Amino acid sequence: VCPRGQRTDEHKICRECTGSPDRYDWLYLGFMAMLPLVLHWFFIEWYSGKKSWRAGYLQMGESFGSFLPVIALRTCAPAGSLRLRSCRVKKLSDWYTMLYNPSPDYITTVHCTHEAVYPLYTIVFIYYAFCLVLMMLLRPLLVKKIACGLGKSDRFKSIYAALYFFPILTVLQAVGGGLLYYAFPYIILVLSLVTLAVYMSASEVESFKDLLVRKKRLVVLFSHWLLHAYGIISISKLDKLEQDLPLLALVPAPALFYLLTAKYTEPSRILSEGGNGH
Repeated sequence: VCPRGQRTDEHKICRECTGSPDRYDWLYLGFMAMLPLVLHWFFIEWYSGKKSWRAGYLQMGESFGSFLPVIALRTCAPAGSLRLRSCRVKKLSDWYTMLYNPSPDYITTVHCTHEAVYPLYTIVFIYYAFCLVLMMLLRPLLVKKIACGLGKSDRFKSIYAALYFFPILTVLQAVGGGLLYYAFPYIILVLSLVTLAVYMSASEVESFKDLLVRKKRLVVLFSHWLLHAYGIISISKLDKLEQDLPLLALVPAPALFYLLTAKYTEPSRILSEGGNGH
């Protein structure tokens, strides 16, 4: 087993990690940081009901609270610096060294589990721990001050929801961290497309005019566009700017396709045409 911050080389000798995370590694860490923030926004909006302006203030406060745990970077080497020293991810098995403990003569298992992808695995747990502590310290004060117009039973439900999804995210990282590392760009694209379609359908947005009726709808649309762009950048890695940057022009395509075809899939129209025998 290698000490934290080291991994074995091709000769099975522990060597200190001297590299730094590449662009894809930072995008992965950004995705793992976005997960609790997006879930916070969703549950704040869900339990705020018609008090949408109060939800907006809580969401801004939570955004600030999610930025503070960046101090998690300072707990990793070099300590006290925002610069990270890391080991390169070479293959999927680097994330699951516990599955490769040898058993000489099939009698005694030699435990040599260590963080071969330092610090991509543990830094997520550190970040979630900081997020949870800060939420428990700051969110009740914000809720009491801002969400006083909500019912007593609804006021703290977004906090209770976080107490459920933080353990779920932790288990997800512990079990599927390596899978998420390779699949997160496609997860972002699929989820952002599905949630955008569901939101526009639930909000009965069928034209560009419907989008302009409420500022909140534009905020949601631009948020999804940012997620689309993030997913495209994560897939392409922007290794070749002249080829990859034009792909960002595809960001508005799903929303435009939905608005242009919504009138043809409106349920009442389909039912009326079915009743007329068409």
